[in-house]
Amino acid sequence: MVENTTTKMATKTPATTLAWLILLASAVLEAVWATALGLSDGFSRPLPTAVFAVTATLSMVGLGLAVKRIPLGTAYAVWVGIGAALTVGWAMATGVEPASPLKLLFIAGIVGCAAGLKLLPAGDTAVTTAGTQTLPPG
Repeated sequence: MVENTTTKMATKTPATTLAWLILLASAVLEAVWATALGLSDGFSRPLPTAVFAVTATLSMVGLGLAVKRIPLGTAYAVWVGIGAALTVGWAMATGVEPASPLKLLFIAGIVGCAAGLKLLPAGDTAVTTAGTQTLPPG
């Protein structure tokens, strides 16, 4: 039996869009907790340590929510890529880390790859969510 996957995809769009927004927010929080971790001086400074603990928790919760709609591998790659790019971008903007044209090019590559994963089709339409195989059209 061939199912109409277009209808199914149309009904999932708002939830999937929300999952991507949550994933993006979680990636931003990843950059915040990574920066706070560096500022915590081995967890010896209370304020950066508290910021680390709260944002790391919220970032993980967001990632967990996002993987309900986005495949884990894709979500994790985007989360790490965007978080890393923002972390190093902030470090360069604040003078903690030196900037260079090559470094900026490679960071742009990370962001471009993360955006590319978002633009890929949601999945194989020949397999339903229940795991039963359907015949592809044609």
